[in-house]
Amino acid sequence: MRHLYLISYDIACPKRWRQVYKIVNGFGDAVHYSVFSCCLSKPERILLLEQLLPVMNQNEDRLMVADLGPADSCAMNRVEFYGTPPRNLSSPSPVIV
Repeated sequence: MRHLYLISYDIACPKRWRQVYKIVNGFGDAVHYSVFSCCLSKPERILLLEQLLPVMNQNEDRLMVADLGPADSCAMNRVEFYGTPPRNLSSPSPVIV
């Protein structure tokens, strides 16, 4: 079963930031500068972390992985956006302007 994850990161070094961006971008859609929505199976989530963690500096960088639950049609309804709507999201989401 696939789950929708909200992935966010704060990477101190620009070189590592670019590496992390490229990895996460391969797994999901950008929602904001360092925030992605990723629809992942359990093995895909493990693969994502296996690729990300060696790139990161655990003393300087931060990664957040929020499980929003099963990736059904209402998964993105658990997230609210205010202002301009996010790009590249395949699931419909409420946008409050």
